[in-house]
Amino acid sequence: MDIHISNKLSELGKAAGEAAAQLIREAIATNGYANVILATGVSQFDTLKQLLAEKEIDWSKVIMFHLDEYIGLPITHPASFRKYLKERFIEKVPDLKAAYLINGEGDPISECKRLNELISKHPIDVALVGIGENGHLAFNDPPADFDTEEPYLVVNLDEDCRKQQLGEGWFPTLNDVPAQAISMSIKQIMKSKHIICSVPDKRKAVAVKNTLEHPVTNIYPASILQNHTDCRLYLDTQSAALLSKNMFASL
Repeated sequence: MDIHISNKLSELGKAAGEAAAQLIREAIATNGYANVILATGVSQFDTLKQLLAEKEIDWSKVIMFHLDEYIGLPITHPASFRKYLKERFIEKVPDLKAAYLINGEGDPISECKRLNELISKHPIDVALVGIGENGHLAFNDPPADFDTEEPYLVVNLDEDCRKQQLGEGWFPTLNDVPAQAISMSIKQIMKSKHIICSVPDKRKAVAVKNTLEHPVTNIYPASILQNHTDCRLYLDTQSAALLSKNMFASL
């Protein structure tokens, strides 16, 4: 795992966005197309901003998937990840070849089946992800399912996960945060050829420490990234604040 620590959030986003853009260009040059995964949430604001500012990306050759969506939340809700991606990405790249968004308003089992069939035909070149305060990847809360081969699945959101969504201002009360979501699975994320993981803010410092300094375990879901052949982790000084001196010495 390559670990990059920036002094400022804007520097983190710039570095992560530039790296993602270069990998997308390389995939297009090699394959004639690029299949990507985009994450959402506060942690991705600056990374996506930089990605959109990058030049010489032929978006007409890019297919986008995303990580997760709440079950039962309308697309008009401020916390909808479909809304987030439409407003912050899709509308800004009108020539995008395709965007496969998760619809959590219908039957979730049927929606998982639809998405599973789609992503099976589009091996992922570049995945942009984050890490939750409880160490989750996508909405795979601890103890995460490391074994399922299903690309997308229905998951229950634990209280720490729901409190994070409340704390970030997406919902007025904890009771308003949905209890379930459709999430990309751990194994599907790990199938990505390259992973760009953006994790800013002191709120994530404990999760970062657990991700990097513990053996791989589903109690700390993001620790699985240690096993990926090309994961690039972008931190700021706040999210890296609890890392041990030994960890810093290895960077």
